[in-house]
Amino acid sequence: MSELYSEHPVMFKNNPLGFIICLILIPAGGLGLLILLTWHLKNKASKLTVNDNEILFEKGLLSKERSEVNLASVRTTKVKQSFFNRIFGVGSIEIFTAGDSPEIVATGMPDPNKIRELIKANQNGG
Repeated sequence: MSELYSEHPVMFKNNPLGFIICLILIPAGGLGLLILLTWHLKNKASKLTVNDNEILFEKGLLSKERSEVNLASVRTTKVKQSFFNRIFGVGSIEIFTAGDSPEIVATGMPDPNKIRELIKANQNGG
């Protein structure tokens, strides 16, 4: 089982304006530092992994929530990117198996189109 993609959501590229505002707030009492630390921990607590036969999405720092989806059961993969997300190469990815709601929703992921292409390429065994 080889790992094809494994990333955490990114901070600056996903929300550059919010990141800059946090940096500006650091000298003004350290509020920006607290926001950045919370944001960093939230991003490091989420991880999307795609290997040759399944997709794994883990969320949580102290308590964990894991979603596993077999590549063969993926029906639709939707990528959402705003204009700025496209410039910075990040976006949200939604993975649907059956039904109208996505099984996995990962926001702020680097290179979401690569994830979609990896899923399509490996759905039928390579």
